[in-house]
This record gives sequence, C-alpha cells and structure tokens, in this order.
Amino acid sequence: METNSLIWFRKGLRIHDNPALDLARRGCKHLYPVFVLDPHYLDPDRNAFSPGSARSGLNRIQFFLESLRDLDASLRRLGSRLLLLRGEPAPVLCRLLKDWKIGKLCFEFDTEPYGLARDKQVRDFASSCGIDVHSPVSHTLFNPSDIIEKNGDRPPLTYQSFIALAGCPVDPCATTYSELPSIGETGDYELLSVPKIEDFGYGDISQEELSPFHGGETEALKRLDQVLEDKAWVTNFEKPKGDPSAFQRPATTVLSPYLKFGCLSSRYFYKRLQDIYTSVGKHTKPPVSLVGQLLWRDFFYTVAFGTPNFDRMKGNKICKQIPWSENKELLVAWRDGRTGFPWIDAIMIQLKKWGWIHHLARHCVACFLTRGDMFIHWEKGRDVFERLLIDSDWAINNGNWLWLSCSSFFYQYYRIYSPISFGKKYDPCGNYIRHFLPVLKDFPKEYIYEPWTAPLSVQKKANCIIGKDYPRPVIDHEIASKECKKKMGEALALSSSKKQQHHNDSQEIASHKTKRRKKAI
Repeated sequence: METNSLIWFRKGLRIHDNPALDLARRGCKHLYPVFVLDPHYLDPDRNAFSPGSARSGLNRIQFFLESLRDLDASLRRLGSRLLLLRGEPAPVLCRLLKDWKIGKLCFEFDTEPYGLARDKQVRDFASSCGIDVHSPVSHTLFNPSDIIEKNGDRPPLTYQSFIALAGCPVDPCATTYSELPSIGETGDYELLSVPKIEDFGYGDISQEELSPFHGGETEALKRLDQVLEDKAWVTNFEKPKGDPSAFQRPATTVLSPYLKFGCLSSRYFYKRLQDIYTSVGKHTKPPVSLVGQLLWRDFFYTVAFGTPNFDRMKGNKICKQIPWSENKELLVAWRDGRTGFPWIDAIMIQLKKWGWIHHLARHCVACFLTRGDMFIHWEKGRDVFERLLIDSDWAINNGNWLWLSCSSFFYQYYRIYSPISFGKKYDPCGNYIRHFLPVLKDFPKEYIYEPWTAPLSVQKKANCIIGKDYPRPVIDHEIASKECKKKMGEALALSSSKKQQHHNDSQEIASHKTKRRKKAI
C-alpha cells in the first residue's frame, strides 16, 4: 500500500549515495523533502566576536545556504523541491508528520549529542503515531555503534585499534534518479525560499570578505573530479608532507567542508579512491594516505559518539586534567591575529577571511595557544575554530584539539611547532605572510618572520613600525615554550600518578572482595 513519505534533511545535503532518500521514495505516493532552518544555529548573536549566529560565523552559514540552494535545484530537476520551514526542528517535524499524513519518515543517523536528543523526540513521536521510521548510517563510513560493540562496548582509543575493528565499508548506493515522487498537499504552512545571508540580520556585512570555497553537492562532485584527475598526486599523498603556506592552490583536497555538510558522501569518496588505487597499483597507505584521512574521520566520530562529555575537559574520562591558564588578552590576540608572530597571525587572518586553513596550519596555531606558548585551555581555541571554520565538525574539531593540546591521544608534549622556523621552511620568502598581513608586505625576507628584530631604518623603509603598525610579540617564545613544557610535564606526571593510584585502589578493593567471598564460603 502506498503511503506519504517524508525525507528530513539535516546533513546529507546531496542526492548521490543517500540511503534515507532512497528509502523514502520507495513505495510512496507523495514524497516530502523537508529542511527546517534551526534558530539554534542561525539566529544572530550581537555578542559574538565576529558577525553571525551564536554557533557560527558568516563563512559557514554562507556555505550552508549555498548547499541548500544547490540541493533545492537538484530536487527541482527531478520534479520535486526542497520544502523549507523555520523553527525548532523537533516540534515542527512532529506537526508535519501529523498534518501531512506521513506514513514513513526517513533521515540520516546523527551522532552528535544535540542531534541525538532532537532526533529522539521526533522518533518517539513518530513511533507513537504508528509511522515507520528509518534512520540509516551514511554520514560516516561505518556505524559507530557497531565498532563500539565489537570493542566490548567501549570506543577504541587508538587509530590502529579502530582500523583492526572497522574492516571495509559498504559500497555507496549506486541508484540514480530520473525523477522523484511528487509532493502532496502542504496545507497552510509557510514554505520559504532558501534565504540569502543578508536576510538573517547579521548587521552590516558589506565589508566582510567571504570564503572562496562555495557549498553544494554540485561543487563537491566537481572538486572531487578535479582532485582525482591527478592520479599521481592521489596515490602519493602523505598528510604530513603538505605545504601549509600554499593558498592560491591549497596542498590538499579542501573536501572537508563538503564532507561536513554531507554534500559529498564519504563512502563515494572512499570508493573512488579505491578504484584509483586498484588501477595504479602502488600507493601510500593509511594513516597518511587519502583513504587514511577518511578513516581518521571515522575514528574521531566513533570515539566522540562513545565518550560522554567528549567536548570538554571536565567529566571526560579520556581527557587529561591540565591546569590551563586564564588570559583573555592573550586569547584575543591569538584569535584576532595580533600576537606579533607573523606566521601565527597570517594563519588566523586566513581562518577569519576564508573559513579554512591547511591542517598543518591548524596544528601550528593550536599548539601555540595551548601547550606550545600561551598555555590557554584547548576549549577556548576549539570555540574559535567551531565558529570560524566552514568545515567545523563537532567530533573532528574536538578530537583534534584534544590531540594537539596533548590532552588525549597524543602525549609528546615536548614536540612544539615553532612560530618562526616552521613556516619559514615551507615559505622562506614569506609570500603567505605578505598576502594575509599586507602591513608586512615590504619587509625583507630575512625579517618577515621576526619583524621585531629589524633595525628601525628597515621598518621605516617598509612603512611598518613594530609596536605601532604591527604588534610586538605578546610573549617571548623561548621562555614561554620552556615554561609550557615544564607545566605539561608536571600535569601529565600527576595525571599518570593518579591513574596508577586509582588502579592500585581498584586492585586492593578487588582483593578485599575476594577475601570476603572466601570467608563466606
């Protein structure tokens, strides 16, 4: 018997390899493709440090709106369209299910805490109404629940253990569509067109420079084809060997924002890569290969899904409890690209303007803020990245900050990225700095990474006086890095001592229990 189906888009903003869409269209009379604009993510926040909402800066919102616009265009080509509403998603969905007489509800499984709570409300309501609910896993290569179950109901905490458990992902859906079932009656609901970014009331954004990377499935597949066209680059890719200073043609795929919004299926990406590996033969292997990077993504998703309070230090059992410093002035200097270290500042300015930076650039500024120089809490840096990155992803962003601050996963705290020499080895002439910090563009290359060391005559000739036109370093790197290493060493030693004590206490309790049982016998 045919029924009305509703496909609820959140992530998964695509037509290709979309199991929820495929399930929704099968055996249905009318198909309702729905997206609900969530004020939780979109309402303006006047108190935020950059234009946008409480959760996101302009670049990611713009990327998201472009993705919605592209999805709507794709649906229209198939004889359908995106039904866009605004409000709290769970209550809105529950009303739609009832008013549109929906018999089958389909949506992609979400692993994030906010999404899980939201989806439970809708699922419970739908089930109470006798509506069939389907929530297939397709945002990741694997089902995190399956991996955790295989590991004794605990998330694997190393990449190697995750790989050993994961196996091979299922192939992407090969289904293509010439048309989709028609939309039925929608009643008196106000159905919106995809808004422009100016429609949200974020204030005067006329002077804002928005990201050069544009959202949508069409753009994702185009970029994927361009990346995979160079098979030699694909097969030789090694993550540690990218150039973080390359900005005109980034030294990586820049596919992460499309994966974040589900404009690109990770399973489809994986399959395309495997096809190239098979055809070429010799290629790099995980963890450094491109397939290895997709597996890293799933690793973080799995650990995040199975770890309560993954996004914070307190109450997070896999996070080291480190006594980070509070220093608002240093945090703001880092956030705004005013530390006085051109390499660090140029990266932060690129982040603000483009909403994207190379992964090694992320490593540099995250290390500088936390265990390298400033000793400021990783949650503070995470919040800045969460706001500004177009590819900000809850699991991966938190996982990387835990890693780079040596709070979890990685403990070689003494390996620090120099804010001076690291960038210089990739870009000795400082072209990256000159582009994103034009105030320094006329400095000779021997001073571009350390402009405070330039004689006053050189500064005058460059039309940039350090301390006036560009700040002096807010810290002394040599002193600060040594102090950070000392603090990190003490914190990790204390953490290890507490862990050992906890183990000893547990052993002692177990021993007492055994003795009591023997006496009872």
